Amino acid sequence: MSEHVTTSEASAEPTRRDFLYLTTGMAGAVGAVSLAWPFIDQMRPDASTLALASIEVDVASLTPGMSLTVKWRGKPIFIRNRTPEEVKAAADVALSDLKDPIARNANLPPDAPATGTDRSGGKDKENWIVMVGTCTHLGCVPLGQAGEYNGWFCPCHGSVYDTAGRIRKGPAPQNLAIPTFSFVSDTKIKIG
Repeated sequence: MSEHVTTSEASAEPTRRDFLYLTTGMAGAVGAVSLAWPFIDQMRPDASTLALASIEVDVASLTPGMSLTVKWRGKPIFIRNRTPEEVKAAADVALSDLKDPIARNANLPPDAPATGTDRSGGKDKENWIVMVGTCTHLGCVPLGQAGEYNGWFCPCHGSVYDTAGRIRKGPAPQNLAIPTFSFVSDTKIKIG
């Protein structure tokens, strides 16, 4: 008579050895994660860095024609409440007349045209413009309400920007950049 032997390999039942392998593997994984966590956690930005990620600016006191410069991420940010004449002057410029016809607006697709509306706070806030205040030529800070187009003028090398921050003359290759911004209320702008 032949003897029939059942082994754990032939049966679908887990054995004590399978259980020990599983629990040992799980304990090792938990140990590896708990050992690695302090190293991963120290790579997160600290509170001061997170505080610079975005700012809120109260613009209630800016009447049409007034500007404000704030600092965000170590850069000057120009905020201007444009007059109706400045909005119209920017809207009347044909895209073919622009040195850089791209909007450079972080809120829009990368190939959006540099119309006055696409560079402003939108259709209902066309009078508001928020821009990174560094010349795109060599990073100088342009002067506001200056130059041939009454926008911004960089005295270092002669770059001239219009009232929508678009480069019109001079060596600067691009329009002033528009950071990510939104209106959190009628009088507060969140940048970043």
